[in-house]
Amino acid sequence: MGRMDKFLRNGKSLILAYDQGLEHGPTDFNSSNVNPKYVFDIANSGGFDAVVFQKGIAENYYQKGGVPLLLKLNGKTSIYGKDPLARQNCSVDHAVKIGASAVGYTIYIGSKYESEMFSEFGRIQEEAHGVGIPVVLWIYPRGEYVKGDTTKEMMAYATRTALELGADAAKIKYGGNAEDFKWAVISAGKMPVYMAGGPKANTEEDFLKHVKETIMAGGTGAAVGRNVWQSDNPARTAKRLNAIVIQGKSVSEALEIK
Repeated sequence: MGRMDKFLRNGKSLILAYDQGLEHGPTDFNSSNVNPKYVFDIANSGGFDAVVFQKGIAENYYQKGGVPLLLKLNGKTSIYGKDPLARQNCSVDHAVKIGASAVGYTIYIGSKYESEMFSEFGRIQEEAHGVGIPVVLWIYPRGEYVKGDTTKEMMAYATRTALELGADAAKIKYGGNAEDFKWAVISAGKMPVYMAGGPKANTEEDFLKHVKETIMAGGTGAAVGRNVWQSDNPARTAKRLNAIVIQGKSVSEALEIK
């Protein structure tokens, strides 16, 4: 049994991310989704397999017994230079006490600080596995010498690095080329690969097409945030995502869901 199996349905899963308040600031929020309870309710009712919070949000808003918690253990603001560094701000032990069923960590490969994040992640991975929970790696090519973070080479480098470092799943950006994403999935071996949701898409159809492309390319699912809780109808968006990712329906079939 794989460590991520508890988060899978039909071998696929959906994760709702809400760590953007730290990563991007309040510019992502409106008067509804600025409230963490609003997003937690979407995660609970929308058929998601996990919700992503930072420590402070989880301590104040997460309720055990609901959708499983994937707690982010590091993060940074968007105010940084060419070489980002995100250091640990929560321990594995504390994450478990809060109620986490899994932990997450971000590494920026290509940053001059990548070795520091590798070392920190290595310790976190061992601690997480020691208490029987999986660790999901957000892994993004960033830094002065990175020339395109969603090229075929960079996406595959990201997933292979996650596999080599011992992650139980990887979340990567999708560049819009399904064949490139397929190579990244193959490069990950047996490790599940999730599409990162990214900024709000121009249309929901565009967003759903990208999700479908990554699923057809072998992806395990989507770890998304803004394209759900920024939606005019998050409940409907969640149903459409479930139709595509879990039920294997087409984009046109999903869009018929009202």
